[in-house]
Amino acid sequence: MGDLWIELTTNRVILEKLPEATLETLQMVGLSALITVLLGLPLGLLLRSLATDGLTPSRPVAAVLGAVVNVLRSLPFIILALALIPLTRALVGTSLGWEAAVVPLSVGTIPFFARLVETAVRDVAPGKVEAARVMGSTRFTIQVQVLVREALPALVSATTVTVITLIGFSAMVGAIGAGGLGFLAITYGYQRFDPVVLYTSIVVIVVLVTVVQVVGDAVARRLDHR
Repeated sequence: MGDLWIELTTNRVILEKLPEATLETLQMVGLSALITVLLGLPLGLLLRSLATDGLTPSRPVAAVLGAVVNVLRSLPFIILALALIPLTRALVGTSLGWEAAVVPLSVGTIPFFARLVETAVRDVAPGKVEAARVMGSTRFTIQVQVLVREALPALVSATTVTVITLIGFSAMVGAIGAGGLGFLAITYGYQRFDPVVLYTSIVVIVVLVTVVQVVGDAVARRLDHR
């Protein structure tokens, strides 16, 4: 145990690179999560609205939009990240670094989060929607004031799952030069045969996932008034 502590406190890679890599992971996950929620929430509401029992049912549009979402969800993330390199370069100017990683992370998780949103709002009692319709509420008002409000605990849980997924994806894009803890573990841990760096990076990732899960569960319980 003493030898491990000495290795942790004297390893230059851990001392110099670990804080920077952790910050990069937090930045890419945080920005990607924000973009995912901002775009995935309305997309999920739209998917629900276009369903046969939705507010504005349209089977053809729902089929096309659903097919696009399903295709993006079905692609292995690392392959999607590689396929999006030209788009990433066009938007960010480079395919390396945590800023570039935000593009594939967002594209890969928006469809995933949209489906979670669709599932969450589908569970809202139909009677509450009908009551809002009878009172003359607009479709937008029903979506925001009824569907989103009633499904808020489930939406928080969906966001928690999505952020944890993003943390896992952020480690994957480290393999293609995106920076962060994944890059640290692969480049300085695995490729340079330094197990201390490798396993320390894994521990930090596990801690991040645990913190997100605990906080997300606590917020969801606080919002659940059933």
